[in-house]
Amino acid sequence: MANSFNASELDLEKLAVYFIGAWLAIWITSTVRTWHQFKQIPGPFMTGFSKLWLFRAHASGRMHEIFYETVEKHDGFARIAPNILLSNDPDLFRRAHAARSPYTRSIWYRAFRLDPRRENLVSQIDDKKHNALRARMTPGYSGRETEGLEEKIDNNIHAFLDLIRDKYISDESKYQPMDFAEKISFFTLDIISDIAFGKRFGFIATDTDRFNYIKTIHEQAVPMQAIATFPSLVKVLQSPIFRSLMPSAKDTLGLGKLIGIAETVVGERFGENKKVGKDMLGSFIAHGLTREEAESEVLLQVLAGSDTSATTMRMTTLNILSNPRILNRLQEEIAAASLPKDSIISDSDARKLPYLQAVIKEGIRYWPPVAGLLLKTVPPQGDVINGMSIPGGTDIGFSSIGVQRNKGFWGSDADVFRPERWLEVSPERLQAMTGTMGLVFAYGKWQCLGEPVAKLELNKIFVELFRAFDFSLVDAMNPVKSACGGIFVQTDMWLRVEERSTKL
Repeated sequence: MANSFNASELDLEKLAVYFIGAWLAIWITSTVRTWHQFKQIPGPFMTGFSKLWLFRAHASGRMHEIFYETVEKHDGFARIAPNILLSNDPDLFRRAHAARSPYTRSIWYRAFRLDPRRENLVSQIDDKKHNALRARMTPGYSGRETEGLEEKIDNNIHAFLDLIRDKYISDESKYQPMDFAEKISFFTLDIISDIAFGKRFGFIATDTDRFNYIKTIHEQAVPMQAIATFPSLVKVLQSPIFRSLMPSAKDTLGLGKLIGIAETVVGERFGENKKVGKDMLGSFIAHGLTREEAESEVLLQVLAGSDTSATTMRMTTLNILSNPRILNRLQEEIAAASLPKDSIISDSDARKLPYLQAVIKEGIRYWPPVAGLLLKTVPPQGDVINGMSIPGGTDIGFSSIGVQRNKGFWGSDADVFRPERWLEVSPERLQAMTGTMGLVFAYGKWQCLGEPVAKLELNKIFVELFRAFDFSLVDAMNPVKSACGGIFVQTDMWLRVEERSTKL
């Protein structure tokens, strides 16, 4: 018996050795084959064999800068992981995202399941399911089925301006700096909740980070982006085994609390005593979204519709305040428009102000609010990029800043915030520039549905801030703290605010 037991033990040891050896052989063969496929494409050290470089970039908090530096260094096309390539080419971006493109979303998008139980418009990687869901949601995002959309935005702007007047005006006798980074998030969160399901969260009214939502997003954005480097790990964390560790509707703070709010507001729209609202949620339901789908999309609306707009508002404001020439010209244009003093500028009037429109476009271009790779998978038949044959199954990512500062398209001053570039070109060139700037909102079958609402907000907010107040940076050498986890985590943008004696 003893000899038999030892023999069995020896057999198991041999089997384990054989298994490990076979696994290593397969891994080495696969890695070498993948490396060989892309050996002509340059990239950072070891990216042909490991995702370590990409993980470190994601975990650094400055992934947007690292990706931009990488594509600049390698002439616009680089390898950043064994099977992932990075580009800054606007034309390739359009080709990969086009309505009839054979490219598909990478499994990387699964990390965007805000509720781990369900897909949403961003996390859905099946083209047919995504297109069907998108078709049902497009009318709601267009604003045509949201009653009083512009009026709701105006009312939220009034509330924001009142908050500044009531609590953050400085003068010769009082110094009360305002963290614009925080307050603008309060503003965009209240707007999106108001137009999405007819109830403001109350960030502005309470002047507090309700249920620590912003704090939670700031703490989790970069770590979650780092985890998303490994889709297999994301799949494990989203599985039922680990669900108890993920945010849930029972939580009283953070994303879990938001899940609970989503379930509550959506629940009110279903059942025998359901409410019928003429807002985005009402439109979604009217066009066939189920209760579960609606809950998932409300979560996505809040995150995608608030953080991105807030980032554009912050960074555009920062660039305006950093350049007196731009600020003066903008205020001169606002004053010359002779706008009614007692109302918010209309969207139609804002579109008639050429320098304002140039500032907004330049703000979007100069600092794209989303910096994730937006990985798309090359179709099975492969593709030819820059004269190189790229095999099917390869993931192609894009540096958003790289695309928007591509010197081959934008010129040698692409790294400069200069609104005048939009005013000194031919109509044909302006159309091309506007199209490339618009890639910030994606393109084709994956174009951002929230673009019309975002532009409506942007058309109004800068006019109303700069016609009512004079702002100055408290610390011009360190104007804002910023980190990137796909979206931007920004704090401590301290401004001194003085109310203008005469409103422009």
